[in-house]
Amino acid sequence: MGEETESSVKRENQDVKDENTRAPEEDSGVKYYKREEVQIHNMSKDTWLIIHDKVYDITSFMEEHPGGEEVLLEQAGADATESFEDVGHSTDAREMLQQYYIGELHMDDRKKVSKKEVYITTSKDTRSWTTWLIPTIAAVLVGVMYRYYMLEHKSS
Repeated sequence: MGEETESSVKRENQDVKDENTRAPEEDSGVKYYKREEVQIHNMSKDTWLIIHDKVYDITSFMEEHPGGEEVLLEQAGADATESFEDVGHSTDAREMLQQYYIGELHMDDRKKVSKKEVYITTSKDTRSWTTWLIPTIAAVLVGVMYRYYMLEHKSS
């Protein structure tokens, strides 16, 4: 009987341990992929991309892509967020992307965004004299050049 209690205690401890170490995918129903898993899907017959920490299997879309298969293959198995945004895809393209969604990038593999604080200071001194001085000088120069040009034409 001592063996049964010992094994049942081990099983209970294992159940508690499993609950504590449960992967996020089990809780929310979302499948999480490690970056290494995505990187192996980098061929034309098996192409995955990461865009905004979401994983997409775009294999069936390769031939349909308006920019050609090559541009997708360059990003295959990698984070294509920057390239995707640089091109400026339409709302339709973004909606179409959803049909290829297969999961999320694992939390450990997401890039840590460093929040840099930016302080913008303005000084009353910069607004007071520079805002009127430069246009005034430009206007005086244009006036002098106009007078000089007109005098040259009258004397000729």
